[in-house]
Amino acid sequence: MEIQPYIFFDGRCEEAIAFYCSVLGAQELMKMRFKDAPASEDYQTSPEVADKIMHASLAIGSTHLMMSDGQAGQEKTNHSGFSLSVSASDAASGEKCFNALAQGGQVTMPFQKTFWTDGFGMLVDKFGIPWMVNVAHEG
Repeated sequence: MEIQPYIFFDGRCEEAIAFYCSVLGAQELMKMRFKDAPASEDYQTSPEVADKIMHASLAIGSTHLMMSDGQAGQEKTNHSGFSLSVSASDAASGEKCFNALAQGGQVTMPFQKTFWTDGFGMLVDKFGIPWMVNVAHEG
């Protein structure tokens, strides 16, 4: 069994895909737009969402992140009650990842040495997604 995060980006999914590919080295595995879904009696794509992302999947290391623009017209909700956690191999790569994710976002705990690791920090990225960057403990 695997648990894979599925995040809705309220119309900014295309931008999020480019950002995560750039700062995390993510690889785009697939991307489907609403206009690519087969029309039926139950489903018709509206022109406002035709080019928006219905479903996409990114590989970030060994993790898959699924994402979508969500449904147009739904009330936007804040992302809360979770954080995506990145495990870095050393403090330098952890700080680099932290700083990249923080671009345009908000740092909630600066990247720093803690009692459990050589580097840990928390932030909310420019899409409102909370992240924790932690250097893997050795030994």
